[in-house]
Amino acid sequence: MQAEILLFFQRIGTPFLDKIAVFITMFGNGLVPVSFILFMLWCVDKRKGFAIIGPFFLSTIGFSILKAIIRMPRPFTVISGLKGKDLASATGYSFPSGHTTNAATVYSALAIACKKRTVSVLCAVIIVLVGVSRMYLGVHWPMDVAGGLILGCMVSFLSYPMFYEMDDTVRIQYAKIMACILFVVGVVLAWLLYADKVDKVAYSDMLKTFAAFAGIFLGMILEEKFVHYQVTGSPLKKTLRFIIGFAVLAGILAIKNLFKSETAYYPVTFVRYFLLGIWGLAVYPWLGKKVKLFE
Repeated sequence: MQAEILLFFQRIGTPFLDKIAVFITMFGNGLVPVSFILFMLWCVDKRKGFAIIGPFFLSTIGFSILKAIIRMPRPFTVISGLKGKDLASATGYSFPSGHTTNAATVYSALAIACKKRTVSVLCAVIIVLVGVSRMYLGVHWPMDVAGGLILGCMVSFLSYPMFYEMDDTVRIQYAKIMACILFVVGVVLAWLLYADKVDKVAYSDMLKTFAAFAGIFLGMILEEKFVHYQVTGSPLKKTLRFIIGFAVLAGILAIKNLFKSETAYYPVTFVRYFLLGIWGLAVYPWLGKKVKLFE
């Protein structure tokens, strides 16, 4: 049944639909959901931004662990005649769909945070379309998409209220614990991958998750201690604030292009994603206050 569904999508495929599917699937790629979280953090409501990070962290860790344990092969490697498309977005194992989980987590949390029917409907449409795009591209089984939808939505609806109601003292204590654990585990995992001691397909993406959230939680601590920025400002200031901050974030990701050596890949990956977290949560708001981009 699953194979028939994926082959059906392949039969109706056209170059135009391929482009639409690749565009839609980007809404589940880590960078796009992160951009919505950063916009919330920098320009709308810092407390709600922190609260969305909570379920995003839990669901990302969850699907990373499930992928490493279950190790389901991608459908295009199993089904005869099925061609996988946009393979650059198909890293790691198949179950559950990381793109679908990201979309279900972040956009359902945004819907809860905004409490507007229009936003909720738009978020629901995006979540469904991301899941369909993964099947259309032949990179995920229907059960992968279903698993991602259930995991992402369940985590958001159960944990967003808890993180939103968490007071600053508890949040910082939680951040300290998570930052220490994730940093140590991330460093160990980077070494194991570098030394070729573990399955690189299963654990490469997990390394990025540990590094990024170690930086994010450390950034929370630094922001609380040294920064205390406000999200107020004119629409023009908020627009510039977001564009500049996101452009630097994209530049940090692009650092990998400077290191062609395969042996340096995993240490550089850990550093890049760790810096992303610190930049978004602490360094950029601190610098932004200095140049009056933040209040």
